Amino acid sequence: MSLPSVYQHKLAEKLTILNERGRGVLVRIYNIKKTCSDPKTRPSFLSDKAMEPCVKFINKKFPTLDVRSSTQHLGPVHKDKGDIVRALGPYYHSFVDVLEFRDHVYELLNTIDANQCFFDIHVNYDFTKNYLDLVVTYVSLVLLLARTEDRRVLVGMYHCAHEMSHGASDPSFARLGQMLLEYEHPLKKLTEEFGPHTKAVTSALLSLHFLFARRNQGAEQWRSDQLLSLLSTSGAMLSPASSDTMACEYLSLEVMERWILMGFLVCPGALGMSPQCLELWRLALQGSLYLTLLRDEVLQVHKVTEELLGSLKGYGKRVADLKECKEHAVTQSGALHRGRRAYLRGAVRELAALLEDQPGLLGPKALFVFMALSFCRDEVSWLVRHAEHVTKTKNPEDFTDSHLAEILFLMEQLRSLVRGQVGVLQRYHVQYLARFDALVLSEIIQNLSVCPEEESIILSSFAYTSVAKASLPLATNPDVGRAMNLVVFHTKLLDSLEELLAEASDLSELFYPRVVEKMFVATMEEPSMLRYSIAFPLLCSHFSRCVHPMCPEELLPKHCASTVSKARNKKTLKHPAKKGEPERDKPGAESQRKDRTLTTNMDKLHLTLAELALSLNHVPNFTVFEHTVTPAEYLSSHLETRFAKAVVAMAGYSQATQEVARPSEVLVGLGAYVTFLQSLAHLLGLDTGRIIRGVLLQQTQPRDAAGEQTLTTIYTNWYLEALLRQASMGAIVLAPALQAFTTVPREGEPSFSAAEFSDKLVNENMDTLVQLRSSSCKPEQMAALLPRLTSADNVLKRMTIIGEILSFRAMAQQGLREVFSHHCPFLMGPIECLTDVVTPDTDIQVGTGTGCPPPPQKKKKWGRVARVAPRDPIPEPSSPPQVTLSIFELASAAGIPCEIDPALVNVLAGSKTDGSSPEEDYKVACLLLVFVAAIIHVSAALFTLHNKNIETHLKEFLLLASVSLLQLGQETDKLRAKNRDSICLLMQLIVAESSFLTVDMLESCFPYVLLRNAYREVCRENLLGRGPSH
Repeated sequence: MSLPSVYQHKLAEKLTILNERGRGVLVRIYNIKKTCSDPKTRPSFLSDKAMEPCVKFINKKFPTLDVRSSTQHLGPVHKDKGDIVRALGPYYHSFVDVLEFRDHVYELLNTIDANQCFFDIHVNYDFTKNYLDLVVTYVSLVLLLARTEDRRVLVGMYHCAHEMSHGASDPSFARLGQMLLEYEHPLKKLTEEFGPHTKAVTSALLSLHFLFARRNQGAEQWRSDQLLSLLSTSGAMLSPASSDTMACEYLSLEVMERWILMGFLVCPGALGMSPQCLELWRLALQGSLYLTLLRDEVLQVHKVTEELLGSLKGYGKRVADLKECKEHAVTQSGALHRGRRAYLRGAVRELAALLEDQPGLLGPKALFVFMALSFCRDEVSWLVRHAEHVTKTKNPEDFTDSHLAEILFLMEQLRSLVRGQVGVLQRYHVQYLARFDALVLSEIIQNLSVCPEEESIILSSFAYTSVAKASLPLATNPDVGRAMNLVVFHTKLLDSLEELLAEASDLSELFYPRVVEKMFVATMEEPSMLRYSIAFPLLCSHFSRCVHPMCPEELLPKHCASTVSKARNKKTLKHPAKKGEPERDKPGAESQRKDRTLTTNMDKLHLTLAELALSLNHVPNFTVFEHTVTPAEYLSSHLETRFAKAVVAMAGYSQATQEVARPSEVLVGLGAYVTFLQSLAHLLGLDTGRIIRGVLLQQTQPRDAAGEQTLTTIYTNWYLEALLRQASMGAIVLAPALQAFTTVPREGEPSFSAAEFSDKLVNENMDTLVQLRSSSCKPEQMAALLPRLTSADNVLKRMTIIGEILSFRAMAQQGLREVFSHHCPFLMGPIECLTDVVTPDTDIQVGTGTGCPPPPQKKKKWGRVARVAPRDPIPEPSSPPQVTLSIFELASAAGIPCEIDPALVNVLAGSKTDGSSPEEDYKVACLLLVFVAAIIHVSAALFTLHNKNIETHLKEFLLLASVSLLQLGQETDKLRAKNRDSICLLMQLIVAESSFLTVDMLESCFPYVLLRNAYREVCRENLLGRGPSH
């Protein structure tokens, strides 16, 4: 055959294109198999009960489906024919792609046989590799197609719907149906198809004999040869690592096993043609129990091969050999691979450390890096694949490895080292190509029997030197092939570095999330492996290489969301219940040690934290499916979420039992968490300050960013429902001297110590209250009117509740002021000064006349500052400026007590009766003073709300209260006069607490001598109540 006719066949181009196309078709069939095997994702027509008779009919009659005469069986298909064509079209055309791919493979294999192509992995590496890849891809596709259970229904139902819609069947259906029938027994059909190609396949496989035997060695032989060691021959450290078979040195052992076992599976006749074939086959059978078809689809090679050979005549001896090899693989392969992994951990660790210290060695020793990557990838893939599929074994330790993370980490370390030192590689190999490779190639060509004028033809058509009648047959000129292999490797180091890295270290086929997750958990439990744990997240960056443009739907968000959802909703293992709580160490025990060599639990925890931090700091970010993942930010988001949950969990709130932790205990725990987060900043590049501020600010709101309850909500609800509600029932009382609520000892007392936590009625009595207000100077009339008031106990109870809430709030504000003054003294000072300048008499209330009266002078009153009322009457106010109330709100937020409570003003403003006039509301407020006693805060807020003078109305209250008490002093009924002295002292306390009332005002309407007598009587009763002392 002349050279121009060989050019027309384009063998190399077709091999490259068909391998890529075959990979895409394989992914599509895989996707169809997985989609149809899941009830949630399979086409609805296959699960519809109305379609069940149609499905049975199609399966039974396939592929001879006469649509016209079978309308009674295909009625539902006819009804939904349009939807079926649209839904099943992609599935049908995927099977048509398989048919077309098979046709092209047939054609190419026949062309290669006709040209008697030469195959030798050491000489024409790429041509041989692509040929064997095509054989394996085709065999894998046929086997995977046979495993797709719904293939008949998908094709048959589409055919029926298509013919019903268009009046004719699809042109490809007849051949497609015949192909599916032929592949009902795929291996039998494959052996028939590859019978004519046995010679070519065998010649390609035999070229692997020496290489496979050399690569398939145990750890002891590797150790003897000092494999991957640069220090074993330190004198030649700068010499370039070279080989006659450069690409073969990092060729995957797993790939070679797949070539050999699948090749002889479809060409079993070759096993009796040569002893070398039998030896190669036996050696490959001893290494693995499962071969990868695609992703997690595997071939149980011994079982399948035994079934095939058992059905053929004359293969009894081969079946016996097979069983012997299977026994060897079951008992010995696990230990073999375990020893290899142990050796690689040490050897690759040494190699990575040396190259990181001396990156210039990457130039001459680049081959060592790709060999190390390939060896590690093979061992990782073997372990994960067999850990998933080997369920019963006598040696389970052979299929687990808690130190796998180190191998993965070392692989990523070498990959990043190559990427980071790409300049070193390029500078070295540019000179190497020019000063060595070019000279060697030129010398070899000069020594060829062809003329120098044909050099350009030789180099431009190198692939066609593998045909039998080529003018330059590689079979007789192997030096040309070896030189070209060397040039190709060095050229890839310059132009295709990422492709070379993927070829040597791609881990995208590890489709075993359960196994990988178990190994990750084992890594987290092994202290020495924690620093390598980042290797598992980095593993995700490989998976983008497993997708194919022919199956873009695999990247749709709905499929990704389904996968993520399955992983999140996976049931976790239930931990066994603890029989009893272990005895806890006493505080400080972690600091005691008798010997420096002893490691405490705290030492181990610190080491664990440091190792994890080292792992997270290994890379600033990495890419997974075009998304950049930043480990530090990922940790930061989880820390923020867990910190928020931990803060709420520390409260220990139980809604059923109304139990909650003391705020001081929560504060201590919170301080410990904050200290820990701050310590993380020393180990990781985290903005822990932002995390702490974000979480604590969220805890001041009713709900956090996730919509969960916060400490604010929990303690607000608890204080309102538990503490203050019991206070309103008398079970808890306020103790001003203790600045706390105290529990009243009685039966059924609350299960906690309180010291540790510390409007219609006026309308009903409108007429009576109006008369009482106008009769303040007429004691006889007041005495007659007072018994006419109704619901007085109800009003007193409500005011008691209000007083308890305000007292509780005052104590909380006092604590806030102390903390705020300690942490922010420079901010607290201006707020206090601003509060002192503002006075409600002058700033809140604006007179109606042309000017305002002078501010009242201040004087000392019982150890505090009090105001002296001005001599001139104060005009009624007009409107309160909001700026002054805003100042009070600022002061209240800082814990500073205000003469007018802005929060109470806002509450009262929001509780106005709809439709009532301001005058009516003001009248009700004035009459309320007649009704109640302790109302300093309420009155200040009420009359601020109505823009009235507070002091004037409090004087009115003081006058009414004094008249009532003086009238009570003349009462002869002991029951009604009970606690009269205590009430007198309470009125004095009201005046003392008020910044608007003074003792002079009290004495003007209530003699001080009565107060003195009341003090004496209360003290005497207290002493008598104690009883005699013993």
